Amino acid sequence: MTEPGPAGIHWLGSSGCQDRPQEARVLPVGRARTLAQVYRHFGEVDAAETSPLYERVAVALSESDEALRAVETAPARKRHPTLILAALHDLALAGRAPALAAAYAAADGDAAADAAIDTLLRMTDSVVAIAARRKTRTDETGRCAVLYPAIAEAARRVGARAVGLIDVGCSAGFNLQVDRVGITYSNGQSLGDASSPVRLSSSLVGDRPVPTRAMPEVVARVGVDLDPVDVTDADDARWLRACLWPDQPERAARLEAEMALAATAPPLLLRGDPVEVLPDAFARVPADALPVVTTTWALSRFPVESRLRFLHRLDEAAAGRAVAWVSAEGVGVAPTIPTLGDRRASGHSIIGLAVFDRSAAHSEAALGRCWSRGRLLTWLADS
Repeated sequence: MTEPGPAGIHWLGSSGCQDRPQEARVLPVGRARTLAQVYRHFGEVDAAETSPLYERVAVALSESDEALRAVETAPARKRHPTLILAALHDLALAGRAPALAAAYAAADGDAAADAAIDTLLRMTDSVVAIAARRKTRTDETGRCAVLYPAIAEAARRVGARAVGLIDVGCSAGFNLQVDRVGITYSNGQSLGDASSPVRLSSSLVGDRPVPTRAMPEVVARVGVDLDPVDVTDADDARWLRACLWPDQPERAARLEAEMALAATAPPLLLRGDPVEVLPDAFARVPADALPVVTTTWALSRFPVESRLRFLHRLDEAAAGRAVAWVSAEGVGVAPTIPTLGDRRASGHSIIGLAVFDRSAAHSEAALGRCWSRGRLLTWLADS
């Protein structure tokens, strides 16, 4: 599966950078595939060239009737290769599948395939229990390259000297550390904390630079999620590691740095339906700060009626003060955000900003476009 980028560039969709949940991609357009075909496709297409280990393991699983029968004991929506492989990886990291852990550490594809099948058959109940309880997580701070300039722009438009961040669909809350990471763009611009142990880069498409305005002080960090991940919890932290493919050491090293940074200033995590929990989140932002709600590929999981209720919550919160909403969502997913005439499902996302203010007219703007979860972006807004 690939995600189209600008000028015909395509990005591998299953490396953790796609703009759609991986578990939702089990079936292709037009016809249903067997489970064996799903696993073979994942290995030969999604993992090919990116993860030789997972390519070999997924193909081996597709060829094992016993392994496929074990996978089929999981709920239908929990059988996708990314989730089952993450569950197996979790057991390896926990020390419960030492042969698999050793094969991964040695980058031995054949040994990993044998160990994965053996672990799945011996520990089917454990694998299924992990898969049933968890969902794959790909939340890394690459999104901050999009969020930082957009949050700074929101503060500029409102005249805010302090902001309180509220991340909807926060998962592990890495978006809430946006001001604490160092960001470098391909044109040499930089934003954020130059001394941060977490460094990320993003490529700019086009001639327009991103604004270099600094974000104001962040006085509150609140995450809202149905199932938030606490990086200070050993099981949750291990699951984040398990969701990375075992032969991607650079991503693993960055995740460790991100978790360590987040653990030094853990955000407040509120569990529940984001639409219902938002009023509580707003109450946690001091009265003299601008609440900035962020959504990054979160609204696509909401039915349309919930997206409209989400907007209503923002409008309600603006009864006493201005509220800003910064979004990075697929074309047409974020209500009221202009689509710039782009087609839905066109392979990129719109960087949006909406300001809700009872003392002035509401405003909505498309600040730019981005691809591959912020690894590439085009800034469009005058600021």
